[in-house]
Amino acid sequence: MKLSLTEEDYLKAVYYLSENTPERGISTNEIAKRIDISAASVSDMLKKLDQKKLLNHVKYQGVTLTELGRNYALHLVRKHRLWETFLVEKLQFTWDEVHEIAEQLEHIQSKTLVERLDAFLDYPSFDPHGDPIPNEKGEIAEQKRIHLKNAPFHQILRVIAVEENTPPFLKYLNKINIQIGTQLKVLDRIEFDDSLEIEINTHHILMISKEVAENIYVAKLV
Repeated sequence: MKLSLTEEDYLKAVYYLSENTPERGISTNEIAKRIDISAASVSDMLKKLDQKKLLNHVKYQGVTLTELGRNYALHLVRKHRLWETFLVEKLQFTWDEVHEIAEQLEHIQSKTLVERLDAFLDYPSFDPHGDPIPNEKGEIAEQKRIHLKNAPFHQILRVIAVEENTPPFLKYLNKINIQIGTQLKVLDRIEFDDSLEIEINTHHILMISKEVAENIYVAKLV
């Protein structure tokens, strides 16, 4: 089944909104906000995707992906994250520059190209933002991670992913020298606003807001 670019974008939006809770029904308003379009337009497209057996659309309960719809969405996510990895690792783009370019490249339909891109990159499991890359079977590597806001004090941690991947946020992380792989410790939590005092790479101490801490995932170093 050949889908339009718009249909693919809708499937991917539903996938992202339900990534951690796949059984949860996603509302029309959530989708409209995600793709920045009117709720009325969203409703029309959801009916079309329901007719194509890509979504289950139950009135007042939201939408969920069918198995077919999920497979389409995973293939799109796979292409998007592989292209982001290629752009950063091979073309020296920075992690804040690649999302919009990958949004265009993900719609290329050649399965052979995707397979060769994956092999060329040596089958990466995670993209430059720490997001898992589905393999050709749609399988996703598991990763133990916690939000920085919930991390224990005075333990060496490693940044493994970011939840917010907009250019302004990633540029801010660049400015304070936080990237994937950065080591840090939480030294203190300020009771007034839940901001954190952290130590980066064993020598640089700074304060970050609660909002920033909520958008950084870390893992404990053994």
